[in-house]
Amino acid sequence: MPSTRQTTLSNQVLGVILGGGRGARLFPLTKSRAEPAVPLAGKYRMVDIPISNCLNAGIRRIFILTQFNSTSLHRHLSQAYQFEEFSPGFLEILAAQQTTTSTEWYEGTADAVRKNLRFFLNHEFEYLLILSGDQLYRMDFRLMVEQHIRTGADVTIATQPVGPDKARGLGLLEIGDDYRVTRFEEKPPEGAVLDSLKLTPAAQSRFGLQGGGESFLASMGIYLVNRKLIRVLLDHGLPDFGRHILPQAIHTHQVFAHVFHGYWEDLGTIRNFFEANLELVSELPRFNFFDSFAPIFSRPRFLPSSKVNGAQIDHAVISDGCILNRVRIRHSLVGLRIFIGAGTELRRTVVFGCDYYETLESIQAHERMGQPRIGIGANCHIEQAIIDKNVRIGNDVRISPAGKPANQDGPFYYVREGVVIIPKDAVVPHGTVI
Repeated sequence: MPSTRQTTLSNQVLGVILGGGRGARLFPLTKSRAEPAVPLAGKYRMVDIPISNCLNAGIRRIFILTQFNSTSLHRHLSQAYQFEEFSPGFLEILAAQQTTTSTEWYEGTADAVRKNLRFFLNHEFEYLLILSGDQLYRMDFRLMVEQHIRTGADVTIATQPVGPDKARGLGLLEIGDDYRVTRFEEKPPEGAVLDSLKLTPAAQSRFGLQGGGESFLASMGIYLVNRKLIRVLLDHGLPDFGRHILPQAIHTHQVFAHVFHGYWEDLGTIRNFFEANLELVSELPRFNFFDSFAPIFSRPRFLPSSKVNGAQIDHAVISDGCILNRVRIRHSLVGLRIFIGAGTELRRTVVFGCDYYETLESIQAHERMGQPRIGIGANCHIEQAIIDKNVRIGNDVRISPAGKPANQDGPFYYVREGVVIIPKDAVVPHGTVI
């Protein structure tokens, strides 16, 4: 039975998860799928993170706004999240569409909410929780709602102290002793503007920061907004919350910051996505998928356990349904249903896995055409790479970014931010060197 606290929050809060735009920074992983549908941590999708955070906080009414390449996202959501027939909860997809009043795609985060506002307002709620679909974190939204009510806020922005490297690409805030936001700058340029937003030593002490280095208070792209204020904020037609609406709202409304101290990572770039996945194979990763009190949910697949035949595995995550034959896997993450041939070595590699098992007839038919079976063949060496779903990598293949530009396009591969990416459904012939 849900607690009284959860039941109350479920009645008060309506969750909205933004499905993102073209996902250009994550290309080619977003070549055929939306950002939130990108596989994560072997068996999940990125959208599972905000959904799970909502469910763990008792928020069971959730809308997901989608736009580009949304077919696989829709399929995953329909297969993973089905509420009981008599439950008040729901997870509903709202795809961008042409209407009698609008023929445009979503032009930003605020525009996406504006164009679906009529659907939200059909429900009873006091607060709208707006979330991103491309972040990795575990956050108790109940604490944010409690602070929002306690301070009498109109808008509460989830924030986190960050160093200068991250600060340059985020919205930065300046707040008073009462946590009210007094200034908001979206991705400020380096120089005087950025320097003026540094946290003072007193502020660092208040937030429990140690080390004395430069730090800034950054927006996490998570907003809690009073129902009565939503129309007012969106009435001016401005497209984006961080870039347009919030910097103005701090002068006319009660906007407060909720400071979050846990792990949070924006997965919207290839490098961030790659490193966040690889960190999960460490002995004590900063994000813990083994937390039984706040689990991360996903689609149940009912796969067999993985079979390991004489492999050497060191600091790795191996998902369900795999067959690993005398392979060497070090500091790598292996997704669902993948077959890896004997003598192959993976180092610092993220393998998404496969959507299905290939039949013997299919394997033989591809062999007659000179093509490898689905999976990774024998005697391959792969390092610093992302292997997308359903790939066919032949025997004696070498894949590494060494000696290549940081960004490059090849016949069946891409290099982005120093990571080699083999895209979904690609065929890499036997003996290929990348």
